[in-house]
Amino acid sequence: MHPDTRIDVDRHVYEPISLWSEYLPPAFRAEAPVQQIPDMHEPQAARERRLGALARVPPSPILMHRGRPLLTNVSERARLIIFEQSMKRAPEMIGAAHPRGHLADMDRTGIGAALILPTLAVYLACREDIEPPVVNAFADAYNRWLADFCAVSPERLLGAGLITRSDPAEMCRVLEWTAKQGFRAVMVRPNMVRGRRLSHPDHERFWAMCEDASLAVVIHEGTHTGLQTAGTERFSSRFALHACSHPMEQMMALLDLIEGGVLERYPRLRVGFFEAGCSWLPYWLWRLDAVEYRFLKEEVAENVRMLPSEYFRRQCWVVGEPEEPLFAEVVEALGADRLLYGSDFPHLDHDGEQAPSLARLQAEGLAKPLLCDNPQRFLGFNKSRNT
Repeated sequence: MHPDTRIDVDRHVYEPISLWSEYLPPAFRAEAPVQQIPDMHEPQAARERRLGALARVPPSPILMHRGRPLLTNVSERARLIIFEQSMKRAPEMIGAAHPRGHLADMDRTGIGAALILPTLAVYLACREDIEPPVVNAFADAYNRWLADFCAVSPERLLGAGLITRSDPAEMCRVLEWTAKQGFRAVMVRPNMVRGRRLSHPDHERFWAMCEDASLAVVIHEGTHTGLQTAGTERFSSRFALHACSHPMEQMMALLDLIEGGVLERYPRLRVGFFEAGCSWLPYWLWRLDAVEYRFLKEEVAENVRMLPSEYFRRQCWVVGEPEEPLFAEVVEALGADRLLYGSDFPHLDHDGEQAPSLARLQAEGLAKPLLCDNPQRFLGFNKSRNT
């Protein structure tokens, strides 16, 4: 890859519903989700008294699996708000389902290549309430579809294999398949899955294989997927659940990889923490260094043999958002060499307009490191992949 190629490391497909019936093996095709519009028996006047202006939004199609909504703990109000916003961004949502849609948007914004991540697949392939063989079939179907999707322009559309974590042996099988496809990354959830943390001993072979295959690991959270997620034990609104899940799970994931010894045992492993901003990081590293490690390092001496911040600076990256109020302070505290740029296209919690962010990076002299140098090192496009 040319050293001046700009890379967006966090772009999402919006998978067509037909994916599942086309790519699931015949034995699992009956598990394919369906879209269902809820029956409307409530009089409109009563609906308006209950929902106010949201009552005028048409009922949104709900993704269903085995007769149940696939997205858990989403209120009716939140569903209507999300659907209303989706209709306003319909061209982007439609474009995100097709390779040419991504390429056209990338051309418009000056992005040369992008790491492609899932949207709906995580609601099927990252669950505990669906049996592991079915979950793994969903992940396989998505990954094979993604391989075909990226094959339209393999130099620009860079796939990240989706790892379910439902079965450690399957994780290694999918990782091996991912490497054979030429993908440069895998995506894993940070949560507890079937009682296992990221650093669980059952995952040891997986981490070793990631290091040996030089595959970058993307830690990416999601909300409403039925996993044990920060906030679910006390909140029910999307407002609160979405606010908690992304940053808090990323903080715990970094702690887990350090405290559990994964980064100590696999010093060539490359890990990225996505879609939670970066402002949490200086505080978290300060606390781990100056408070926990300073007073309790003997407790974790077997797994943590240097300052937690040194592990991060050696082998980790974080996706920052130029609009964060403390973005400049993060650059000053950590340096620019561990920061990445991700648009989150086409997701609704970003406004879809990348130009201001890219212009700000350019004006502050950060475009080259965040868009070119750092993502190329993270994804292993050079010889010194861990420096």
